[in-house]
Amino acid sequence: MKAAAFDYARPDTIAEACALIAGDHDAKLMAGGQSLGPMLNLRLAQPSLLVDITRIKDLARIEERDDAVTFGAIVTHAAIEDRRIADPTHGFLSRVARGIAYRAVRTRGTIGGSLAHADPAADWVSTLTALGAEIFLTGPDGAQRRVGMKDFIHGAMSTALEPGEILDGVRIPRFSASARFGFEKICRKTGEFAEAMGVAVHDPERGVCRVVAGAGGGRPVAIEASRGAGARLLDRFNDAAAVRDMLIEAGVTGDDYKMRLQVAAVRRAVAELAAR
Repeated sequence: MKAAAFDYARPDTIAEACALIAGDHDAKLMAGGQSLGPMLNLRLAQPSLLVDITRIKDLARIEERDDAVTFGAIVTHAAIEDRRIADPTHGFLSRVARGIAYRAVRTRGTIGGSLAHADPAADWVSTLTALGAEIFLTGPDGAQRRVGMKDFIHGAMSTALEPGEILDGVRIPRFSASARFGFEKICRKTGEFAEAMGVAVHDPERGVCRVVAGAGGGRPVAIEASRGAGARLLDRFNDAAAVRDMLIEAGVTGDDYKMRLQVAAVRRAVAELAAR
């Protein structure tokens, strides 16, 4: 298949990119193109204008603060995998990135593109929800707003992005040296999209304990402990029946097969966390 005809622009600044997409509601942004490229060729997407944002230096930034690290939207999965940039999770982000599709995809694919696309099976969607990340959005007037991951993802392929806005960065909190993490995704074979995903995070020093069930067809579902109750929450994941009840109560849906996958994924993530 070949893509339908479209115009092409390659702006140098975020403001220029915002102006281009604000002026054309059929325009599409492209960075790595690992999701949009196939959609163009299959004509599932037929934009009038393709806005290539790979030249915008601000979108490749890394900002380190005492409490968090911000990645620009066009930082690639491979850069995270190779630990060429700061990792506020002491290597957990690298471990997640290493399991995304194949190396060729990771070399081109970007963290911002993955989040803006909002495929429920995407690794970063569930992982960054578990980490409590925030998304930076910039509009055509230059105003920037911050949205938590739990509010950014509205559902499958649906986000809080408004017309003319660009996802320009991801802010990830720094975790303490004692923080532990677990990640599990269930796929039919390596490189395919997940059928179920579990992410577990426990940082007693920061009072964070969160378990996320993802790849369920909609937004990730998070189960969170109150401060100081993390160990008690994690203990509940020893019982598969109790986990199933917790997931259903939290909003996870699906037939018996799907629920078994979701239970297995989150329990394996918690088990990995405990083992570390």
